[in-house]
Amino acid sequence: MARGSKQSGDAKLSKQKQKQKQSGKGTWKLMDRGAKLTAAVVAGRVSAITWRAATGKQPPTATQHPDLRTSEAVIWAALAGATIELSKVIVNRKAVSYWVKSTGHLPPGMKSLEEMQKAGRSKSSKRRKKSDLL
Repeated sequence: MARGSKQSGDAKLSKQKQKQKQSGKGTWKLMDRGAKLTAAVVAGRVSAITWRAATGKQPPTATQHPDLRTSEAVIWAALAGATIELSKVIVNRKAVSYWVKSTGHLPPGMKSLEEMQKAGRSKSSKRRKKSDLL
C-alpha cells in the first residue's frame, strides 16, 4: 500500500512540473511578444528622429512615390531596417536576461550555446559522411 501512494505522489509531482512548464512557456511567449512590440515602436521613433537629425526633413512615408529620389528611399529603407533589427536584438536580449535572473534558467525553447554547438557539429559530420558517399 505504501508503494502505491509513492507512485501516486510521483504522478502528482510530475503533473505539477508539467503545469509549471506550460505556464512558464505561456509567460515567456507573452514576454517575447511584448518585447517585439516594444522594439517595433522604439525603432520607428528612433528611425524618424535620426532621419530628421540627419536631413532636417520628415522621413519618407511613401518610398515608392516617383517624386522621392531613389537614393532617399534606399537610405531610409536601410536606416529603418537596421534600426528595427538593432532594437529587436537589444530588447529581446534584455527580456531573456530578465527571464534568466527571475527563473534561473533559459526561456522555454532556447538551448544553451554548448547544446547549439554540439548540434552544429553533429550536423556537419553527417553532411561530411553524405558527401563521402558521393
